[in-house]
Amino acid sequence: MNRILPGIIAMATIVVASNILVQFLILDGLLTWGAFTYPFAFLVTDVMNRVYGVKSARKVIFAGFVTGIVCSLIGTQISMQGDGYTYQAVAMRVAVGSATAFLIAQLVDIAIFNRLRAGAWWRAPLVSTVVGSALDTAIFFTLAFSQSVRVFGEAANAEISWAWDVVPFLTVGPMAPLWMSLAVADWGVKLALALIALLPFRLIVGRLAARVV
Repeated sequence: MNRILPGIIAMATIVVASNILVQFLILDGLLTWGAFTYPFAFLVTDVMNRVYGVKSARKVIFAGFVTGIVCSLIGTQISMQGDGYTYQAVAMRVAVGSATAFLIAQLVDIAIFNRLRAGAWWRAPLVSTVVGSALDTAIFFTLAFSQSVRVFGEAANAEISWAWDVVPFLTVGPMAPLWMSLAVADWGVKLALALIALLPFRLIVGRLAARVV
């Protein structure tokens, strides 16, 4: 456990930071600062997987999963005010979508990485992160905001009904529900960071692998 403790701490830090930074909007509300920290969870998973193997990577993921649930539970109890009304910092649908997307996407990332781990050094982290982050975005935004999901009830839907507003897609395109623009913008950031993360992946793996040997 001691050898993967830095990975657990890194994952927990990313999850906590993302839950805080998601409250701060940028680019006319299309993104939050949390969109730039959360994708590094895939970097942590891939480093742990490469150096210590699948079982260790899963332990790190479940630590992040538990941390995320705790953050969401705390967020659902925090009331905030804006535009003349009071709302919870974390809506129930957002909490469920976040936890579900994180766990599924990270486990899929591990499975893909493990299948490609014998190839070129960059292939496993790049492909697993691109697929995992796409899955993460699709699951999260569907469960958190899609009007097609009706299992949460009227009260839960009312909390996120702002995402159903029909606006220009990415502020310049045809009219579409706001949450679709948010999903595409989020995916774009994840894709860019998947490429950027290859460099730290290479460097961190090199250092950790040397210590293991």
